[in-house]
Amino acid sequence: MKNNSKSIETRRPKVLFFDVNETLLDLTPMKKKVGEVLEGKEELLSLWFTTMLHYSLVTSASGHYKPFGHIGAAALQMVAANNNITISEEKARKVIAESMQNLPPHPEVKEALTQLRKEGYKLVAFTNSSNEGLKKQFENAELTTYFEERLSVEDAGKFKPFTDTYAWGARKMGVKLEECMLIAAHGWDVAGALWAGWRAAFVSRPGQQIFPLAPKTEIVATDLKKVAKILISYK
Repeated sequence: MKNNSKSIETRRPKVLFFDVNETLLDLTPMKKKVGEVLEGKEELLSLWFTTMLHYSLVTSASGHYKPFGHIGAAALQMVAANNNITISEEKARKVIAESMQNLPPHPEVKEALTQLRKEGYKLVAFTNSSNEGLKKQFENAELTTYFEERLSVEDAGKFKPFTDTYAWGARKMGVKLEECMLIAAHGWDVAGALWAGWRAAFVSRPGQQIFPLAPKTEIVATDLKKVAKILISYK
């Protein structure tokens, strides 16, 4: 747990924006589901997730929008094909939808969110998942009541980490860019937020790293409870 910016910032952000998948929700159960359709190759989950993110960027960069789950299903078909496995579009979409909508929160998440709310922080979910997907994720994980707002990039029409998307999130909450803080477990998301003018906290979940070429991240901690402890110390 550390604060590694050169000038330590201790002013409280007005809004805390939380990434959802992997930051709040544990993707581990997806390994079994994805592994089943990939003939037991659970080690391909990471490649599938990376491919999904890659093509979400391709979609946005090309001026288009497709639901995150549909991109995830297409990525699953692509990874499968590269391993000589055929999966229909219908089956891929069903597997991804069922998997992503039934993820449990990481063990420390609810306690950390409770502490932050008690301290008066405004908590907002901010995700590449669709509105309907996010709604079901939070209902199944019992996280709905912890957040004042749920923002899906579906309404912005462009995925994170595009700068326009972070600017849209700030406008939706009626705050300035520098009054926003993203809390995420992905280096690409943190980098995007910092380059957009936000502050950021990185949750270093296993296998995740900060992008070395991005601006220095204000808070780096191994779980959300440790991030919350630092934020609660802010004035």
